[in-house]
Amino acid sequence: MREIRNSKLYDLEDRTLQFAKDNRSFVKQLPKTIGNIEDGKQLVRSSGSVGANYIEANESFSKKDFVLRTKICRKEAKESRYWLNLVDTSGDTKLEKEWKRLIQEATELMNIFGSIIRKSE
Repeated sequence: MREIRNSKLYDLEDRTLQFAKDNRSFVKQLPKTIGNIEDGKQLVRSSGSVGANYIEANESFSKKDFVLRTKICRKEAKESRYWLNLVDTSGDTKLEKEWKRLIQEATELMNIFGSIIRKSE
């Protein structure tokens, strides 16, 4: 469970930052195959883009800009889940557990951003 700050369960900027960091750590542990190297690069990019675009959304100039950037956050979370599904953990139990957790987090972020979009449109 994340620490409680400002009467919130978590801060979404912090959560997306942690998601990017966790994916970077995960990629470092993957077997060094050609596929994992290429898919890992894409995973690092898309997982980092989730939080970067959320920061941009919070600094948006209009409601329309906010919604657009939040849609990009959702898209990048979905893309991160895609790259996670492509990596090969070679049956490593520890990596499999972290892989499942990251898939779950990507899905939850997609749902959160989807909810924000629905409420903002």
